[in-house]
Amino acid sequence: MTLELSSCTYAYGRRKAAVLTDFSYRLPPGLTVLLGPNGAGKSTVLKLGASVARPHRGDVRFGTTPSTAKAFRKAVAWMPQDIVAMPGMTAREYVAYAGWLKGMSRADAWCRARRALARVELTDRSDSRTNDLSGGQLRRVGVAAALVHDAQILLLDEPTAGMDPRQRRVFRDLLGRLTDEVSVLMSTHDVADLAEEADHVTVLAGGRVLHSGTTDTFLAHAPQDTPPGRLAEAAYTELLGRYE
Repeated sequence: MTLELSSCTYAYGRRKAAVLTDFSYRLPPGLTVLLGPNGAGKSTVLKLGASVARPHRGDVRFGTTPSTAKAFRKAVAWMPQDIVAMPGMTAREYVAYAGWLKGMSRADAWCRARRALARVELTDRSDSRTNDLSGGQLRRVGVAAALVHDAQILLLDEPTAGMDPRQRRVFRDLLGRLTDEVSVLMSTHDVADLAEEADHVTVLAGGRVLHSGTTDTFLAHAPQDTPPGRLAEAAYTELLGRYE
C-alpha cells in the first residue's frame, strides 16, 4: 500500500487561485525527493498527503484508507518545515509527547520514544533539553516524533533547510537507512539533496508534475555535454525551462 492523491484541487481561501488543480500523484517506495521552486505546490502536496489540509475536490488515500480515517493518520507521518524546541523538555519527552498527541497511552509513548530516538541515532541525547540541541539534531528529533507511532509513510517539508554541509550529510545518511522500513517523500528546492540515496525524483512547477520517475531517468534530462558533477542541476534547469 502507498499514499495516493487523486484529482485533488486546493486553494488557500475561496478568493485565491488554486495551488493544485485536478492533481494526482502516487508515492513510489523508497526515498523520493520532491523538487520545485518556491510556490510550486510542494508544501501543499505534503499537507494534503498528511491530512493537515483537505482537498476541496478529489481524495487522498493510503491504500484503501481515506485521509479522514484514524488509521490513515497512524500510517502517514508529517514533519513540518519548522521544528521548534520546547524549552525545558528533553528530546525523549518531546517525542513521547508527540506520541501521546497521536493517541498513544503515556506509558506506550514513553517506551516508543526511546526506540524512535534510536532509529535517528540520538539515544545519547535523549535526556538533553531540546533547546540545547543543534539545528541538525533538532530536525532528527522531529523525525523521531513523526515516527514514534510506527508510521509507514514519512513526509518531510524542507528538512535540510538551514543545515550546514556536515549536518545535511548526516541527515541524508539517516534517510537512506530509514527507507528500509518506511517510504519517504522529502520536499526541497535544492538539487544537492538528491545525493545518491534518492530512489525517485518528482519535479513540480505551478502545481503540475513535470517529472516523476527514478533518479536515473531524472538525470537523463541533462544535456549530453553536462559535466558529471552537474547532472542534477542541469536536469532540473532543463525541466523548469520547458515549463517556463
